[in-house]
Amino acid sequence: MAPEARIKSFLRNSATALCAGLVVLASFSLGAEAARRHSRSHHRHAAPEVAAIRPRALPYPQLPLPFEMPGAQYLPLAWADVKGWNDDDHLAAYKTFRASCRSINAQTGAVEQKTPESKALGGSLSEPCRAAKSLEPTDDATAKSFFEANFSPLRISRLGEPDGFVTGYYEPVLEGSRTQTDVYNVPVYRRPSNLFVRGFNQASVSLPNKGPVYRKIGRRKLVPYYDRGEIEDGKIAGRGLEIAWLKDPTDLLFAQIQGSARIKFDDGSTIRLNYDSYNGYPYTAVGRILIERGIIPKEEMSMQKIREWMAQNPDGARELRRQNRSYIFFHEVNLSDKDEAVGAQGIPLTAGRSIAVDKSLHVYGTPFFIEGELPIESDRAKTPFHRLMIAQDTGSAIVGPARADLYFGAGAEAGRVSGRLRHPMHFVMLVPKSLDPNVRAARLPVPDPRPSEKIARLFPQAPAAKPVASAAMSGKDEAAAVASPVPLPAPRPVIEPAPEPRRHMKTRSHQQ
Repeated sequence: MAPEARIKSFLRNSATALCAGLVVLASFSLGAEAARRHSRSHHRHAAPEVAAIRPRALPYPQLPLPFEMPGAQYLPLAWADVKGWNDDDHLAAYKTFRASCRSINAQTGAVEQKTPESKALGGSLSEPCRAAKSLEPTDDATAKSFFEANFSPLRISRLGEPDGFVTGYYEPVLEGSRTQTDVYNVPVYRRPSNLFVRGFNQASVSLPNKGPVYRKIGRRKLVPYYDRGEIEDGKIAGRGLEIAWLKDPTDLLFAQIQGSARIKFDDGSTIRLNYDSYNGYPYTAVGRILIERGIIPKEEMSMQKIREWMAQNPDGARELRRQNRSYIFFHEVNLSDKDEAVGAQGIPLTAGRSIAVDKSLHVYGTPFFIEGELPIESDRAKTPFHRLMIAQDTGSAIVGPARADLYFGAGAEAGRVSGRLRHPMHFVMLVPKSLDPNVRAARLPVPDPRPSEKIARLFPQAPAAKPVASAAMSGKDEAAAVASPVPLPAPRPVIEPAPEPRRHMKTRSHQQ
């Protein structure tokens, strides 16, 4: 074939191929547009709130997850899937919840939003609390229906762990004296006037239970406050700080661990003590030291075992106490013997229904359904425990999304039960309906289907132009937009857990 003929044939074939390509491209574009229109139509009929989000700008907006808690994983459940839910005394739980609501409802808007808004629940408990304000159930079924109508259950645990963890606490009842004697010579101190925390007045009613604490010398000089050993050696003695006197320094140690105590005097009178402040040193668990030294096996560890060892080894007990440099100061509270101790929320606790939680993550008043087996009846017992508990207290050693201290009341028996609890348990957090992750997740934008590799090669996308920051765009948002020129998948609305698996009264320490 002549060169001219070959050129003409090549041009004809190229033109034909080009036309075919244009037809395919047009068909692909029309098909994609039709698919998008069908999707929009489907979502408009199925979920109007999703349709309102489209059209979407690229890159896709970085919206927050429906429910976010640092270091936590969670899974929405149906009430039928909450093991033991139907067997609990919901009326007893409702009464404890309503006590928390009195505190929540009494808060003004400014105060209400000051502390909880940075937490996952924020101020959402005010909604079920308003509903509880006018409800006076007299039977279990009504109370159960209230929780099911106003909350959604979420199985929750620390990221990568199947279960939560519980310990127990109580209010010790101790013998004491108002004056120092040969028998009663262990002082219980109130807060010293030279104890200073940055950002707080020295006369403040409430001081934090974490962070540095100083001793003020003169008008300006600040040094770390005395530790336990220095205080036991008399550094603050003789300054009129003694509230009462006890027989045994071990009694004082455990009162400080629990964060409260009742002291009975020879004349039959009683005073009630609650946590007031601490000296700035982190709590060191004396039980853990005994385990590490091989003195008490881990599987046998309990508060009673620690007491027995200290009674038999007074010199060793003195050295062991000083390993825990943290020291608690108390104040008297106006409570009768019939009243329970007051928790960090500022209301009396309920034995068997109140728990201490991590206040950096949780809001007081939050209901938690805790399920598993605990040694309630004896050291070796595996008593089924499935109970709705209310967060009303906190503690410096209570850390994590599924970590709780169960309050068992006052006295020796409550101490025996709480002292042997160190157990994994299932945690179900009750979240107000307004934060239901299933509902909120439906409003997250879903990216368009990703094209196949072949289509992506045929039609490569040009990099998006650098966005111009608006007055409403923060530097962090702008950096994220620049770093993400192509569509990003929306974040998953739910983080699923692994397969199936308080320091009390404002600043309780870890139990052992």
